[in-house]
Amino acid sequence: MYTLNTEHLPKSGESLADYVRRIRTGLALSQKEVADRANLHLQSLGKIERGQTTRLNQKTRVALSGALEISPEYLDAAVRGTPLVASTALKYCPNCWVAGSLPEPIWLDVRSRFCFLCSEALRNRCIACNEPVISLKFRFCPHCGTAYKTIRHNAREYSA
Repeated sequence: MYTLNTEHLPKSGESLADYVRRIRTGLALSQKEVADRANLHLQSLGKIERGQTTRLNQKTRVALSGALEISPEYLDAAVRGTPLVASTALKYCPNCWVAGSLPEPIWLDVRSRFCFLCSEALRNRCIACNEPVISLKFRFCPHCGTAYKTIRHNAREYSA
């Protein structure tokens, strides 16, 4: 689950291998556990951590970020070897997001403002207390208890 944690940000000059190893050990996971979570071959993860793989394809990038509970952009920054500034909050679509699931990767893009599925404006704050969303692990705001997801009612009128 994506959470805002500055300890998970890649450091300046940190290689992809060092970054993945640091995050994995910080989560107290073995290579096998991460490989299973990401549905990757154990040897592929080993090559990444040994520095033999320096670029990630889209499928591996998304799967590995989900397994390590980080944003895919963090892996991109590690590949480039540049630091990344933490975003102010996670973004989600109040209509399409399923509580407890990972947000769609495109919602986390800095440039994303609307949901690509339903065109609803993405949210990064609680609608009741205006506190930033720091985790999408739960359905409710930890500050005020308001549900993140809105309920859409069918607005069709039936004529008799």
